[in-house]
Amino acid sequence: MNEKVGFRIFKDFERPSQQLVERFRGIPSSNIGDILSRLYCMRHEICPFNDNELLGVAFTVKAPAGDNLVLHKALDLAKPGDVIVVDAEGCVDRSLMGEMMFTYAERRGIKGVVVDGAIRDVDAAKRSSMAVYAKAVTPQGPYKFGPGEINVPVSCGGQVVFPGDILVGDGDGIVVIRPEIAGELAEEAIRKHNKEQEELERRAAETSTAEMEMRHDRKYDAVLKELGIQYHEYADRKRGINR
Repeated sequence: MNEKVGFRIFKDFERPSQQLVERFRGIPSSNIGDILSRLYCMRHEICPFNDNELLGVAFTVKAPAGDNLVLHKALDLAKPGDVIVVDAEGCVDRSLMGEMMFTYAERRGIKGVVVDGAIRDVDAAKRSSMAVYAKAVTPQGPYKFGPGEINVPVSCGGQVVFPGDILVGDGDGIVVIRPEIAGELAEEAIRKHNKEQEELERRAAETSTAEMEMRHDRKYDAVLKELGIQYHEYADRKRGINR
């Protein structure tokens, strides 16, 4: 085997165009996730630590539990506009990033960090100009022994992330987008977002609460009836217990 697994650093990879990435700006992660059949959102434990929008290209890091040696090198190799995604095995015993690293990443134009593990210096994360997501917080610092890999497929928040994937994140969480389908997906996401905004504006303009309630009831009543739901006028507690 020519490659030594666990000690591989791929310095670069093919990135989608910035124009393609920008098409997702301002589109909620929930809208995109719905169009992707609700299969490509990171799990809930990957939480935002500030209000900055996350939008960029995944630059991946595979790190041993509690060790950030290769993550430091990733900060030097990542390009402006990248989002560093760290597979830290979900370990939360030691933090892999803190204020010093946040500051350095910001100066290099990195748009966000996503750590499937822990960070520290939460106040600095809140002040950061880039998006910061992580699984947990601990003051305990990391080891720097290695090994580790850069720009290989990783697991983060229950999703497989490849170098070059497009990441969109907001207060709800993060969705992972494959570049091959991003163009068509962006069109659908924009249409869905615009439709929802129009519906919200229509509801806000409604003066009759009764009309709004009737429309809502009619919509979901039709769905329930199609499923064969049976309505009863009164709940008999004994019926529920005995059956």
